Amino acid sequence: MSIWVVICAALVCFWVCKVLIWVWWKPRKLEKLLREQGFNGTSHMYMFGDLKQLVSTTKKARSKPIELSHSIVPRVFPFIHETIQRQGPMSYIWFGVTPRVNILDPDLIKDILSNKFGHFSKLKVNPLVRLLIGGLANYDGEKWAKHRRIISPAFHLEKLKLMVPAFHASCTDLVEKWEKLVSNGSSEVDVWPDLQKLSADAISRTAFGSSYEKGRRVFQLLTEQTKLIFEVLPFVFIPGFRFLPTKKNRRIKEIDREFACVDDGCVEYAPGMAAQAREEVLRVFGSDNPNLDALNHLKIVTMIFYEVLRLYPPVPLLVRYCYKEMKLGSLTLPPGVEISMPTILVHHDRTIWGEDAEEFNPMRFSEGISKATNNQVSFFPFGWGPRICLGQAFSLIEAKMAMAMILQRFSFDLSPTYAHAPYTVLTLQPQYGAQIILKKL
Repeated sequence: MSIWVVICAALVCFWVCKVLIWVWWKPRKLEKLLREQGFNGTSHMYMFGDLKQLVSTTKKARSKPIELSHSIVPRVFPFIHETIQRQGPMSYIWFGVTPRVNILDPDLIKDILSNKFGHFSKLKVNPLVRLLIGGLANYDGEKWAKHRRIISPAFHLEKLKLMVPAFHASCTDLVEKWEKLVSNGSSEVDVWPDLQKLSADAISRTAFGSSYEKGRRVFQLLTEQTKLIFEVLPFVFIPGFRFLPTKKNRRIKEIDREFACVDDGCVEYAPGMAAQAREEVLRVFGSDNPNLDALNHLKIVTMIFYEVLRLYPPVPLLVRYCYKEMKLGSLTLPPGVEISMPTILVHHDRTIWGEDAEEFNPMRFSEGISKATNNQVSFFPFGWGPRICLGQAFSLIEAKMAMAMILQRFSFDLSPTYAHAPYTVLTLQPQYGAQIILKKL
C-alpha cells in the first residue's frame, strides 16, 4: 500500500473526527452540562440548531403590525419570548452548534457586564456582519483597551460643549424643513427618516467638521451595506460564501473599499407629558437657542427619554461568549457557551418594574435611575460596565437639543396611518416608519 494512501486515509479520518466533535460530541457535552445546571431547551439535533424555527417565527411576527401598546417583546424577539414562555427563564437556544443561554437576573447581568475576571468576550461575528459592527464595538482585550483610551477624551464634557453648535446647526436644518411642511397649518410627516438623518448629520458635523458631506456619504453607504448584508444573512453560515462572486457580494466589497477611502420609537401619545415637557422647555429657554448648561435642567424631558429608552432600548439584546469556565452566582458556565442578555425583556419585567412595566410612565425616573432600579442593573439601554457606550452623553445631548427645539415650535399627534411595528435591524426601529401630524405653534 502506498504511503500516500495511508497519509490521505489518516487525514480523512482526522477531519471526520474533527467534524464529528464539532457537530455532535461537543454540543451534546455542553447540553448535558447546561441541563445539570437547571437550564432547559431543545435537544441538539443537527448543525443548524434552532435557526430554522428562529427565522420562521421572526418572519411570522414581522408579517403584520401589532396593536398600539408597549407589549412589543413577542414581535421584536418572538423566538426568545416563546422559548422563555415554554422552558422558563433558565433556558437556552441553539445557534448552530453553540448553545446560547438566556440570563435575565440583574445581579448576574452585572457580573457578566463588569467582567471582573475577564472570562467573557464579545461574540465573534461572521466577517460579513463585522463590516457593520466593526471598530471599538467589536474589539476585545488589549486592542479594545488601547482604542478606548484613544477615543474616550473625545467624549469628555469639555469636548461635548464644543459640539453644541454642530448639534444646533443639525437641529436647525430639521426644524426649518418641518416649518416649510406645515406652513399652511398642519401636515403628516414620517419623522423616522428625518430623525435618522438628524443623527447622521450631527455625527458627521462633529466628526468631519467643514467636510461633513463626507460623513453624510458614510451613512448613505452604511444604510446600503446594512440592507445588503441582511439580504445575504441566511447564507453566511456556509463556509466561504462571502468569497463567491455574486452581485451582492461584489457590491458589499465595493462599499467596504469606499469606507476605507473616506478621510425614537413611536408610542401612544401622552398629551399630559408633552404639555409638561413643552412648559419646561419654554420656562428654561423661552424662544432662545438651547445651550448645554440649560439642557441639563430639563428634568421632565430627561425622564421622558429614560422611559422611552426603557421601553424601546436601541440595542435590545447583548451577547457575550464564555471562553473559560465561569462561576456565576450558583451557576457554573462551561467554556463554549454564548450568553444572551435580552435588554428589552429585563426592561419590561414586571417583577423588577412593577405591574405597570409595559406602560409609559416617566415619573418612575423622577428621583433618578438608581432609585427607579433599586440600584440594580435593570436599566442598561447603552450597555453597562467597562464597555458602556462612549457616545451615550453625546446622543442624549443631541436628543435633548432636538426635542427642545421641536417643542418650542411644534405640537404633534400620532397619525391615523401609523402602523405599530417595532423590529430589529442591528438596532430597534419602526418597520413602517413613524408618522405624526405636525402643527406649527
